[in-house]
Amino acid sequence: MPSADPYLTELAPGVRAFLQPDGGWCLNNAGFVTDGAETLLVDTAATERRARLLRERIADCGAPMPRTIVTTHHHGDHTYGNGVFVPGATVIGHEACRREQLAAGLQLHQMWPEVDYGDVRVIAPSLTYTDSLTVHVGDIEVRVLHPGVAHTPGDSIVWLPEQRVVFTGDLVFEGGTPFVFMGSVAGSLRALEVLRALDAETVVPGHGRVCGPEVYDTVERYLRFVADLAEEGRAAGRTPLETARGADLGEFAALREPERLVANLHRAYAELAGEAPGSPLDPLAGFGDMTVMNGGVPMACHA
Repeated sequence: MPSADPYLTELAPGVRAFLQPDGGWCLNNAGFVTDGAETLLVDTAATERRARLLRERIADCGAPMPRTIVTTHHHGDHTYGNGVFVPGATVIGHEACRREQLAAGLQLHQMWPEVDYGDVRVIAPSLTYTDSLTVHVGDIEVRVLHPGVAHTPGDSIVWLPEQRVVFTGDLVFEGGTPFVFMGSVAGSLRALEVLRALDAETVVPGHGRVCGPEVYDTVERYLRFVADLAEEGRAAGRTPLETARGADLGEFAALREPERLVANLHRAYAELAGEAPGSPLDPLAGFGDMTVMNGGVPMACHA
């Protein structure tokens, strides 16, 4: 996948998104909030080089370096760059985010060992919360909300009520296939209701372009499609891979990373079997089946 350079887009006074086209594997979004005297950063990036580009973009705006980083979830594409800003910044995240990040370690190295990640370390949140937390950046109110187990067990929504801007992390993919292998199909549907209740005007997804709340409808339709497929396939005695290979993707065929369907079915099958949301699944089975769905070629990290 050819990728353009990351760029900033202003969402409101003092609020910018850091976007990494085209939003595929390892090309996440980040963002920051500043009043000119202090800065809060939402997520970092998958490599030291990309995190340093983010740092440069912040400096180019005349904003001070962040004293606070809010981590939307533990995955390495959103956290590997923390070391570019720490020490000097406190990392905030849900308590389950800290637990999962420490347990996962340098997870991207295991999946894509050929990538030049640079000097990255596991820097988990040192300040954790359970339900919600409010941070003030000058006069800008930043609410950090846990929607329950959804994309992962430790997701955080970052909501700016006055600006009506929400950073969703990977609860939302714009133009890409949702991924709930480590979370919950049902929980992701509930998280969409939490997002809708905020009534945001501007949505910064974890991957893809800045959009409006209409993106929630696409994500919901996809998740319900997965749930229906799983129920039908499991009742017929088919494996997640057999179900995925026989599925008609319809409107979802145009989404990036369609191979994620089989991993999502692994999660949906587990939920139908009564397993708890976010319970560990066999990564070799999930990612191995995605490789099969990808024509036998492992997915590529584009960072």
